[in-house]
Order: sequence, then C-alpha cells, then structure tokens
Amino acid sequence: MIRSVSVLGSTGSIGRQSLAAAKRLGIRVTALAAQRNIALLEEQIRAFRPAYAAVYDPQAAAALRVAVADLPVEIGQGLEGLRRAAAGEGEAVVTAVSGSVGLRPTMDAIAAKKRICLANKETLVCAGAIVMAAAREQGAQIVPVDSEHSAIFQCLEGRREQLRKILLTGSGGPFRGWTRAETAGVTPEQAVRHPNWNMGAKISVDSATMMNKGLEFIEAMHLFGVAPGDIQVVIHPQSVIHSMVELVDGTVLAQLAVPDMGLPIQYAMTWPDRGPSPYQRLDFWQMGDMTFQQPDLEKVPCLALAMDCARRGGLAPAVMSAANEAAVALFLAGKIGYNDIYDRVAATVERIPNRADPALDDILAADEEARRLAGGR
Repeated sequence: MIRSVSVLGSTGSIGRQSLAAAKRLGIRVTALAAQRNIALLEEQIRAFRPAYAAVYDPQAAAALRVAVADLPVEIGQGLEGLRRAAAGEGEAVVTAVSGSVGLRPTMDAIAAKKRICLANKETLVCAGAIVMAAAREQGAQIVPVDSEHSAIFQCLEGRREQLRKILLTGSGGPFRGWTRAETAGVTPEQAVRHPNWNMGAKISVDSATMMNKGLEFIEAMHLFGVAPGDIQVVIHPQSVIHSMVELVDGTVLAQLAVPDMGLPIQYAMTWPDRGPSPYQRLDFWQMGDMTFQQPDLEKVPCLALAMDCARRGGLAPAVMSAANEAAVALFLAGKIGYNDIYDRVAATVERIPNRADPALDDILAADEEARRLAGGR
C-alpha cells in the first residue's frame, strides 16, 4: 500500500472519493490540484494540510492564496501548477482531472517514478504508446482506476501471457436502444442522469453517447498491450460485472462488485494488497438477472467512431478525444444538440490529416486544432 499521494482533480467525483479513501487508509496527502472550485479546495486543504496545492484557473488561484494565507501551503496555478503537484513529494498520484490536460502531469509523474493511479483516460487515448513506453523505461507503475480497466487488471494479475481476449463491459447508458431520431431532443439534464453510476457531467454525457466506452476501448489497448481485434464490447445493463478476460484455454474470468467507484480507487492505492472497505457487498439473492447484449453501432455512432480511430491509430484518437471534449462542452452549455456531438467529432476527425507515430508535440498541436474546429459555432 502507498504511504503518500497527491490528487489531481481533487474537487471532482473521483478526487473526492480518493481523498476519502486516503483518509480511511491513513495515507498522507502531499498535494492537491483542481480547476477552479476553490471553495471546496480550501476545505480540502484545511482538512488534509498538503504542502502544495494548484488551481488551473489563475484568477481562482489568486483568490485561494488569500483564503488560505493563514496556512503553510504553497499555491500554484495553470498547467505548470498541475505538473508540479504531479511530480513533487509523494509516492503516488491520482490523475483524476478530465481531458488531455492530464497528459503532461502524468508524464511528469512517470519521470518521477511514481505510482500512477490512472483515472484520466484521455492521457492514454491521446498518447498511449508514448506514455506506456515512458512508464516501462522509468519503472513507474500504472494502476487503473476506471472500474472496467481495474477489473481487467485484477483478472490478468499473473496471467498476462495467457490472455486471448478482453471483454469490455458497459451499461449502455440512459438511452440504451434509442435510435438517432429518438435521441435528437435529449437535453443535458437527461444525459447526465446515468442509471447506475454517479459521475461528473462530462463523463456522464460520454457514457450516454457511449463515447466513454470508445475511449476505454483505446485505453485498454495501451494498458494491456492488445490490438483492437482483441477487445470485444459487451453491453451489460446491470453494471455488476465490471469487465472480463478470456484466456487461451477458453476460461473466462470476471470481476464483480456493486457499481461504486470507491472500490477500484481503494484497490489502486492498496495494490498489490487488499484491505477492508465500507462499501456495499453484492447480495446475489437480491441481485436479479444479469443480461448481455451486442452494441448496436448504428445507434451509438460515437462508439463506432472511437473503434475506427483505434484501428487508424496515429493522431486519430487524440483528435477524436479533443473534438469530443469541445463538443460535449457546447452541448452542456445548451449551444448544440445531443446528436451534434457525434457530427462535430466525426467531421473534425476527417478534417485533420492523420499521422503515424506522432511525437508528443504533434499530439498536443492536433489536440489544440481539434478543439478549435469542433468548438466553433
């Protein structure tokens, strides 16, 4: 089990649960980072007393410095602040920021040979080959926090050479089975109400469009070193089986638990050990049926697009991810419709030329261009 941790994205859902786990496990918090919610960040600083905290928004950072002037904490700002929080004191870092902004801090944490409790899937979607190569070179541990990747990670422990196929499960979201015509009028309020999970707004919309499952598809490729053809998406509405692996002899191993992100968060901190937890246990007598379906890619074109970008490789996944961030932000602001998310992302992927084996600077430049194109009104 780790003894100290910094938490990037500490005011979000994963960040708050990470801090709760750290408190319960007796893990010291060395640094915190958030985008702009300084009211909650101040509470966290006073509760956990880190030596360093960062706020991405410079104006919010200035206000926080005033608010915590009575405490021995240094306040950083912007991307450099996040990078310092990731690379500074501490045995591990939880990367729970949303979007590609987590890429540079993750690379810094890898260079510092930390354990990466990875909750920022865009990091591997955008630059998975580069990130994983750096982790191998530096000897940094990457332990996934996403429930699906944590499940795969747990099922594969000691069995990596026996893997035949990854079975990546997903609930199908709140609009499972709806046609494109039926989703045309979906509102942001409807899209963020996930039937099984309590998540932030952006990831909830991604789960509704199933872009989230597409991002997880690409992330799994890099985390576990497999090709797109080695991953099968399985719709499992009950979200009890968090993912499965098929081994070479035909055996299928699954990880089951209640749908609560606290469990994979705790495991990322305690791995390779396990400890008691306060989370609800599965009650098989009350659970009811478990069902499984193939995804209808015509009804969830975002998933189909992500799988296609996985096969294309190069810059395509980074462009898709950045364009999706921009489009989802417009949708949440009420400026475009639900179905426009896919349309904008697909158009952006086609407009930006792909490039095999891009360098990190190429990826970041493509990310910026994709945001500009997809975010235009």
